[in-house]
Amino acid sequence: MTIPAERLDQIANRFAELEARMASGTLEGEAFVQASRDYAELEPVAKIANEVKAMRAEIAELSELVSDPEMKALAEEELVELKAKLPEAERRLAAAMLPRDKADAKPAMLEIRAGTGGDEAALFAGDLYRMYEGYAAERGWKVEPVSISASDVGGYKEIIANVKGTGVFAKLKFESGVHRVQRVPVTESGGRIHTSAATVAVLPEADDVDVQIDPTDLKIDTYRASGAGGQHVNTTDSAIRITHLPTDTVVTCQDGRSQHKNREKAMQVLRARLFEKQRDAVEGAEAEARKAMVGSGDRSERIRTYNFPQGRVTDHRIGLTLQKLPQILEGPGLGEVIDTLIAEDEAKRLAAMEE
Repeated sequence: MTIPAERLDQIANRFAELEARMASGTLEGEAFVQASRDYAELEPVAKIANEVKAMRAEIAELSELVSDPEMKALAEEELVELKAKLPEAERRLAAAMLPRDKADAKPAMLEIRAGTGGDEAALFAGDLYRMYEGYAAERGWKVEPVSISASDVGGYKEIIANVKGTGVFAKLKFESGVHRVQRVPVTESGGRIHTSAATVAVLPEADDVDVQIDPTDLKIDTYRASGAGGQHVNTTDSAIRITHLPTDTVVTCQDGRSQHKNREKAMQVLRARLFEKQRDAVEGAEAEARKAMVGSGDRSERIRTYNFPQGRVTDHRIGLTLQKLPQILEGPGLGEVIDTLIAEDEAKRLAAMEE
C-alpha cells in the first residue's frame, strides 16, 4: 500500500503542531491531558512516516546517481536494498494509521464464568484466571479481584478482576468468548476425557466521563455475604446488589467486609458493562464487518480449545494450533497467541482498506 506524499506531510505537520503546543506551557487541565493523549497516539505513526519519507527521498537521489558511470554500480546496489525495504515500511505505516479503538489504551475488566462441565468447568475457570495473571505479570500489569464466587472443589464459579496497565484492553479484547478444555478430570476414576467450558468476557474499564449514571436509576440492596458451602463470611449486611433499572443490568459484590468498598467495586463493574452496551449500540451498524475480522467478540462464540492429552491449544478463529499448552496456561506463552490474533486482525483490516 502506497501512502501519498501529501498524507506524510499532514502527519509531520500535525505532530510538529502537537510538539509545539506541549512545549508552550500554556496547556492546563483537560486540554493538557487530551494533547498528551493525541501526542502519544501520533508519535509512533509520525516516526514510521519519517522513515518512509526518508527512504523515498534516498531512492530518488540514488535513481539520479545511476546515470553517473562512476556511481552506477554502488547506487544500483543500494537501490535494490532500499526498494526491497520500502514496501514493508509502508505496510507498517498503513497499519499504524488504521483507525484505533478508542478503548484500546484503557485498563480492562476481566470476567470468567464456569460453563458446561460442573466442577471441572470451575477448575478450568481457575486455570484461565491464573493464565491471565501470569500474562499480566510478565507485562507489568496489576490484577485486582473485584468479585469472587469460589467453587467447593477449587476454582471459580465466577471471578471478576480489574486488570490495570497500559494498553490492556488492546491486548486482551480478543479473549472474549467460550474457552473449551479437553482432559481427564481429577474426579474421573475411569480415565475418560471430558469436555468442559468457561466463558471469558473482557470489557474496557469505564470512568465517570465515559458513562454518566443517574443515581435515581439505581436500585441498591444489601444482604449478608456467604461463602462456599454456605458459611457466612461475616455477620453484617456488607454484600451489595446494584440493579440499573433502565437496562436491567444487575451487579453483585460480596468479597470485602466493607459495604462501602463492595459498593465501589460493584459500581466499577456496572460502569464497564454499561460502557460496553453503549459501544455495542454505537458499533451496531458495523457488526457484520467486525464478524469478518478476527472473531465477533460474541461471548457465545467458541474461540479456543485446550487439549491436555495432546498438549495443544487451538484458536479456531484463525486456525492457529500450538503444541505449547503448559507454557500458555502459565501465562507467558499466551503472548504468542494474542500477538498472532492482533496481527491477523490488522492484516484483514488492511486488506479491507485496499479493496
